[in-house]
Amino acid sequence: MTTTDFTSDQSDLLLGLALADSWIAAASCRDLDTSFFFSDDLDDIGSAKRLCLSCPARPKCLDAAVERKEQFGVWGGHLFVAGKIVLSKRRKGRPPRKARPGDTMPEVELPEIHRRLLSV
Repeated sequence: MTTTDFTSDQSDLLLGLALADSWIAAASCRDLDTSFFFSDDLDDIGSAKRLCLSCPARPKCLDAAVERKEQFGVWGGHLFVAGKIVLSKRRKGRPPRKARPGDTMPEVELPEIHRRLLSV
């Protein structure tokens, strides 16, 4: 099927989708196995967030995740759990007396517009 086979409205929609997702081409994770972005393991979550910190597509990724109402995973450097943004997460069980190196999550700035999604 060629673009000439689409109606004008369909072509406009396809162009809009391509432009809206153009940030994906700049994403640091575009060629990676992204399973660690959806892991419950704190080490994986920390690795995903650290990758997001230097990603040029981070703000657009977060905006797109909010728009799609993502329920789980690391998007734009933030952890989504049940549709809410979780700023900090700790391992199950009693916290150790001395913090483990992998227990410290990188802090990623959350735009004011998305603060309504913070879990309390």
